[in-house]
Amino acid sequence: MRDTQRTPPSLLTLILLSSLSIVSLNLFLPSLPNMARDFDTDYATVSLAIAGYSAVAAVLLLVVGPLSDRYGRRPVILIGLAVFCVASLGCLLATDIVTFLCFRMLQAAIIAGFAVSRAAISDTAAAGKAASLMGYLAMAWAIAPMLGPVVGGVLDELFGWRASFLAFLTLGCALFVLCWFDVGETNTNRSASIMKQIRAYPELLRSGRFWGYSLCIAFSTGAFYAFLGGAPLVAVAVFEISPARLGFYIGSITAGFMFGSFLAGRFSARYELTTVMIAGRLIACGGLSVGLLLVASGQVYQLILFGACACVGIGNGITMPSANAGCMAVRPGLAGSASGVSAALTNAGGGALAAFTGTVLSAENAAWGLITIMLAASALGLAAALHVRRAERQTQAIVGPV
Repeated sequence: MRDTQRTPPSLLTLILLSSLSIVSLNLFLPSLPNMARDFDTDYATVSLAIAGYSAVAAVLLLVVGPLSDRYGRRPVILIGLAVFCVASLGCLLATDIVTFLCFRMLQAAIIAGFAVSRAAISDTAAAGKAASLMGYLAMAWAIAPMLGPVVGGVLDELFGWRASFLAFLTLGCALFVLCWFDVGETNTNRSASIMKQIRAYPELLRSGRFWGYSLCIAFSTGAFYAFLGGAPLVAVAVFEISPARLGFYIGSITAGFMFGSFLAGRFSARYELTTVMIAGRLIACGGLSVGLLLVASGQVYQLILFGACACVGIGNGITMPSANAGCMAVRPGLAGSASGVSAALTNAGGGALAAFTGTVLSAENAAWGLITIMLAASALGLAAALHVRRAERQTQAIVGPV
């Protein structure tokens, strides 16, 4: 008989857990204009459903890792799922924007599934095998956000925006049951205290290379968050397209990410990390620059605008694997802390950019304004990658290859 308290979780369970953690960000994005109308509020306010969620998730990313090191992976996953289910019910039944946003912030508890799934794999597999298993999770991280807006747009057209949160509630409850029976405890060497992990952070924060890698990740991802914050307004104000069509366009940027990730897998081993990072940033900046020039000249078409934005997905797919690998390698003994701090920075920065985008865009500036914000974020990511290149070249000149 299977010992559910001790048997490691199946890979399928971890894939589903990671997928729900990611799709909870963007399933309902095509519904933002309808939600603003239903709650009788402005677009900037309802877009806080993205920014606030990301801010809370950023804080949780700093603590769920240490918590699972101290108390175990299983309880952290189950508690995160339970809170997510309650929060989804609250969002579903909310009758005003304040209540909705409060429960929406609580939904960020599902981020524990994203963070702890990777830790569970590391607990139970050697490095080579763990890397292979992580690859399957990475596929879910790419596919889930691509399909999420498409499904959310269809649900909105058929049943209204609350259908997305009914889907969250149903999926959360089903996954809680699955995890209760399938997720055993994998952490057999629990730490003495949470503070032991937290005390490792200052050593990372003193590293300029760590900040360079992390800021490259944060700004690159921030361009994607800006897209999420502004694309629904562009769709309604500029192109007057349906939620389902918008879901398709939102998913297209993630399709670009998958293609970029494929290219990174084929070519990253042949070049330095910073070379690949810079190449990805140049593709993102180049595509957005061309798109901005065309839009500024009056060529405001769906294919041009969303095609330029898709270049961000391709560029991010090329940049991210190398940037993440470099971030973890700055202090190999602190890879877990590096992962938590970098992910928190990325979520906080992304949420801030999404909120900023939703605030400054209007029907008059939506098209060129969105591309401009995304280009600025991508350019800052390029600057961070160039900083890392310069720092590593200086280090190599002094002590040899990093």
